Amino acid sequence: MAVPVNAAPACGHTRALAFRALRAARHQGTLAPFACRFPVDFLLQTLSQYGIAFVFAMVLIEQLGAPIPAFPVLMLGGTLAARGELALAPLFAAAMAATLIADNLWYWAGERLGRRVLRFMCKVSLTPDSCVRQTESIFLRFGPASLMVAKFVPGFASVSTALSGALHIRRATFVFFDAIGSALWIGLGLALGWLFASAIEDALATLSELGRWGLALLLAAVLAFVASKWWQRRQFQRQLASERISVETLAARMDSGEPAVLLDVRVPGSLPHGRIPGALQMQGKKLPGELDALARDTLLVVYCACPNEVSAVQVAQRLQRQGFTRVLPLLGGVDAWLAAGRPLAV
Repeated sequence: MAVPVNAAPACGHTRALAFRALRAARHQGTLAPFACRFPVDFLLQTLSQYGIAFVFAMVLIEQLGAPIPAFPVLMLGGTLAARGELALAPLFAAAMAATLIADNLWYWAGERLGRRVLRFMCKVSLTPDSCVRQTESIFLRFGPASLMVAKFVPGFASVSTALSGALHIRRATFVFFDAIGSALWIGLGLALGWLFASAIEDALATLSELGRWGLALLLAAVLAFVASKWWQRRQFQRQLASERISVETLAARMDSGEPAVLLDVRVPGSLPHGRIPGALQMQGKKLPGELDALARDTLLVVYCACPNEVSAVQVAQRLQRQGFTRVLPLLGGVDAWLAAGRPLAV
């Protein structure tokens, strides 16, 4: 027996999207058992009833660093706007407000705490090396203008805002470029949802028709993504499991005249305190030419200013692959050297 649209099971009073396929299925009664339970219907109902607040909350939480995908929510918001369910301007304003609030909080944290907040962020990152070194590289090359594309680069957005504060970029400059980048990111999400509303409707209708199988498919995709990131993290942690040399041991060897070559792998331009005396500077990914003339059993000490000596460990492994047999990252990096009261050369 056909079930009329206005007689569907109660899921709360909601102005459902005019999905052609979804309506046809409801007329046939095939969606009735799942209408209140399937996440797609719940998400659409929530967006339709609390769209502005929901978009604000999702964008704010993601921009504060939580692994929640806000961009698809922006696209769904654009689809709802295209179908007259929500107004586009308030959606855009809510997302902009959430983004600017989160970004200014990270800026403030970077300004007050400096590199400590960067270390915290990168310790919980799946790719700490790119989190620190590549972010600094991009930021020092393009300056605050890089904030205009920061939201489109995975792992770059939150770190770049905190780095702006740590480098004491003028707040007006930061807000100007950050607002442009935020507007581009939000505008793209809403525009894609608007332009491809029909395709998005069809995809959501298909998921609804699949019912529990659609939910299982979504969960499988999420679990596969999480598993791949977990595996990457495990592989990365194995890379970090290498021997270190402490500042005290290195200083004692240097004071006794024992030969050791130091290699500074920090990003050029982020060296406000100078280098450890006698250290060679790595230029980007290029190793100094002086290393070619060294014996392969020379003691090489590699240091950086990043969590867990990430960059130093990776460069040390690269040197070991080139035949150097005594390569050690400096435990604690340049910060440990300074904390021990050791001098730096300008």
